[in-house]
Amino acid sequence: MPQINKLAAFPLSLALAVSGGSALAQEGARPDLEGVWTNASRTPLSRPQGIDRLVVGAEEAARIVEQMAIAGISAENIEAGPAIDPETGAPPEGAYDFGLRGYNLFWVDPGSTLAYVKGEYRTSLIVDPPSGRVPRLETPRLDFERASYGARYLTGVGDARGPEAIPISERCLIGFGNTAGPGMMGTLYNSSYQFVQTDDYVVISVEMAHDARIVPLFDSPGEARASLRPASHQPWFGDSRGWYEDGALVVETVNINELQLSESSVPITRDGRIIERFERYSDTEIVYTFTVEDENLYSQPWTAELSYHAMDGNLYEYACHEGNYSMAGILAGARIQEVETELGTGSEE
Repeated sequence: MPQINKLAAFPLSLALAVSGGSALAQEGARPDLEGVWTNASRTPLSRPQGIDRLVVGAEEAARIVEQMAIAGISAENIEAGPAIDPETGAPPEGAYDFGLRGYNLFWVDPGSTLAYVKGEYRTSLIVDPPSGRVPRLETPRLDFERASYGARYLTGVGDARGPEAIPISERCLIGFGNTAGPGMMGTLYNSSYQFVQTDDYVVISVEMAHDARIVPLFDSPGEARASLRPASHQPWFGDSRGWYEDGALVVETVNINELQLSESSVPITRDGRIIERFERYSDTEIVYTFTVEDENLYSQPWTAELSYHAMDGNLYEYACHEGNYSMAGILAGARIQEVETELGTGSEE
């Protein structure tokens, strides 16, 4: 696969076209974020039940990881993986482990440790509130319909009435697991990123599904907010504007695409916003925080913190794109099943 060469993949003309206008970047207090990084870890967004501390020592961190499932495969079965027993064959369609055993753990690389942030092992990405859990309202005021595809992944059974009924990650529109954010988190594999800085833009190339965030930079928060697109514009990853502040890159995002939000692990409504902060902590670490503010969904603003660690080598293309041949197979299979059901012939005919 072709390597991604810094600015070659992201010409300034493309950035200008996507941003819809020019931006003036502040010269001072600019952290160097350039390079290839990974945020892979086994730490979940919310702290698991039974764990009451944010920070644990190395030995306890290792014990916690040993007890974690991967992609729904329990800890005691991870070593063997989701292999198919040749004597019994594949699980029946719709069984709880049908999807799990169709996705070999050979492809999975979520990281081998808990998140290591500023020299500490963390049990949750959420650092505020202190509980480490998302402070959801009991009765949220959503202005879009939420979707959950966990059962679809586990069983292999889902809605296939048409292309729009299939999750956006399966359609290869954007990556799954909030890898490109806002609220950029690692996932089962390919949790790598390349940061490219120019005077007027920061471009973040996301390995998962080959997404790219292009953030125009401004001299101040006021100038950044004054440059927002009309609210009717709802691009993938939202309308992001950035500025440098106290040695950090600050990015504020609103108007995230509604379809993306319906499947996001970090949803907000049109009244909400997400504020990200990237700060160079050391030669090999960027500390990244994001704060979610939305009174329609949460009882208080909440903040997550994780780190990007420097990687050797290059970022490679993840060639997932809309129209992959699997889409035609999914839809064709669903149409055949409908005809068989109507004729009463069943799949054995």
